[in-house]
Amino acid sequence: MPSGSTPPLAVGVALGGPGDPAGFRRLLETGERAEALGLHSLWLPEGHFAPGAVAAPLVLLAALAARTRTLRLATTSLLLPVHPARRLAASISAVDRLSGGRLLLGLGRGFRADLFGAFGVDPREKRRRFDRTLDELLAFWRNGSVPPPLQAPHPPMLVAAFGPRGLEQAARRGLPYLASPMEDLAQLARNQQHWQRHLAAPPDERAPRAAVIRTVHVAGGDAEARRVREALEREFERLRRRAPALLAKRATGPLSDRVLVGTASEIDEVVARYRELLGMDLLVARTGVPGVTPAEARAAFERLPGLARPGSLNPGGRDSGRIRPG
Repeated sequence: MPSGSTPPLAVGVALGGPGDPAGFRRLLETGERAEALGLHSLWLPEGHFAPGAVAAPLVLLAALAARTRTLRLATTSLLLPVHPARRLAASISAVDRLSGGRLLLGLGRGFRADLFGAFGVDPREKRRRFDRTLDELLAFWRNGSVPPPLQAPHPPMLVAAFGPRGLEQAARRGLPYLASPMEDLAQLARNQQHWQRHLAAPPDERAPRAAVIRTVHVAGGDAEARRVREALEREFERLRRRAPALLAKRATGPLSDRVLVGTASEIDEVVARYRELLGMDLLVARTGVPGVTPAEARAAFERLPGLARPGSLNPGGRDSGRIRPG
């Protein structure tokens, strides 16, 4: 996609699931700091029976809504197949109204066998249940069965997808897809082309055109960046062994093709490649990296807004504009 047609870049942050009361407090404080820095959005994953995700992301987003004013509040993967549609529709409406219309919905299907077993869902039915639940959500809001969201006709939606069938399911509905953090840039480009070939309706202009989740660490120096890359290599291999077969097969090759780790000038160059190849207009940064001290983690977080203004952290660098408001 030519860079001239690419919208300004926004930067959001993806957080994992807190495991104790102190973790919940840190998450809320991180949301407040993200807003103070001018970041676009904060994203939470839904997950069950494993660390690193949130069993009730809408509840946490409601808490964040009460403590922020401009930050967009988002789910990376609200798991439609395991939720009763009417209850979910009411919860989404409540959070959107509480936040003043700041909700973004990343929708997912799930893949863990223990998830479907616990919720009494046949995993072979997950795609059909995804479509049925989404149809019911839209119908409940349209016919007034539940109070509608503040954003009409509903909050902007994206679909977390990585395989051909998931991409096609999103494309049939005209929904943008949220790119996997485990696939490399070349695969993301192929995914985008596949999605575009199957696009059956114009995408919602309110949603990001090309949103990408990436592990991001803007390091203060080369030694710090090297330490983070080495720790991520070990972490990524563990994640790859637990991933679904299709994703594990795609998650091969150099880690540098899947993460944005380096000094500001190094990451500027990589972001420019994503912008040129994908038209990326939203970078969702996963910031909880291993191998850093608390002080290094805080400093890297503070540097995130500079990714939307390439060169702003480097004297003599270029400045391509400001982060879009939430």
